[in-house]
Amino acid sequence: MSTLQEIRSGAEILAWSREQVEPALRAAVGTLPPATRRIADYHFGWADEDGQPAHADSGKAVRPALVLLTTQAVGGLPETALPAAVAVELVHNFSLLHDDVMDCDTTRRHRATAWTVFGLGPAILAGDALLGLAFDVLVGSGHPSRGEASRMLGAAVQELVDGQLADAEFETRDNVVPAECVRMAQLKTGALLGCCTALGALFGGGRPEQIDHLRLYGEDLGLAYQHVDDLLGIWGRPEVTGKPVYSDLRRRKKSLPVVAALSSGTAAARELAALYQRDDELSDAELAAAAGLVEGAGGRATSQAQADALLSAALGELTAAGALAPAAGELERLARLATRRDH
Repeated sequence: MSTLQEIRSGAEILAWSREQVEPALRAAVGTLPPATRRIADYHFGWADEDGQPAHADSGKAVRPALVLLTTQAVGGLPETALPAAVAVELVHNFSLLHDDVMDCDTTRRHRATAWTVFGLGPAILAGDALLGLAFDVLVGSGHPSRGEASRMLGAAVQELVDGQLADAEFETRDNVVPAECVRMAQLKTGALLGCCTALGALFGGGRPEQIDHLRLYGEDLGLAYQHVDDLLGIWGRPEVTGKPVYSDLRRRKKSLPVVAALSSGTAAARELAALYQRDDELSDAELAAAAGLVEGAGGRATSQAQADALLSAALGELTAAGALAPAAGELERLARLATRRDH
């Protein structure tokens, strides 16, 4: 394990997180029944569609890193929080399996999504299995706070599902306003990241006020992360996102920059609304035009400004929590990396 005395970049922190969590994550997934495990192994990039070992992208491990670092930030040892780190990664991947089905996404992490390989039903059931496994891991940890931790994770899952439902509903509505969209993103993304940082502080023995401040750090970071993710959903490069260019516009998603643009009252907003209300598939040229309209109506600048403000708020909560060095510095670097994913 890297020592805390080393000054690590955000990328090095994520690599460390993956190194710490993956053996325990593999061990947990290995307890699933064979048919479910085959889908999970494929989704995590550990196997190909025939079940043969593979080494594909298994994700950034941002959420486990937040758990391990917030444990250190309150004076705990990262090993004590490993079950919580595994649990949140399982919940995150449960949501991804379901999200890909809901959005009809055909690629995830630069290869075919699980549902396109194994079918809709099996992919949904594999996601369900990961969700159940997350709670098994927490309860089986033996940690004195495992009961409270399970309740915290359960509440976060309920909020995440509520956010996903709102996100799906917005696709069929023409009158989504920015406040609704922000609330959806808070539930969909902020709730789980806030749970990650609260769980880390809980497992590290943090004081109640520290747990509260670190939860807010995670929630603010989660909403900032969603703003950036939505920007990448329009302008992100496929080699970075693993998804086709203009993927969110192609599905007419009411993402944060799109809703900001549609609510701007500008001529660009009216043109964008006309494109979004069409039933036919937009051409590549029309998708490029739609992206230009989002930018012209101020959606891109608004989302970026809000992401920057939320990052500042998150770092303020980190200070208020009295996070210990050097973990505090690493949490700041991780937050800056998570909200600047253009590389």
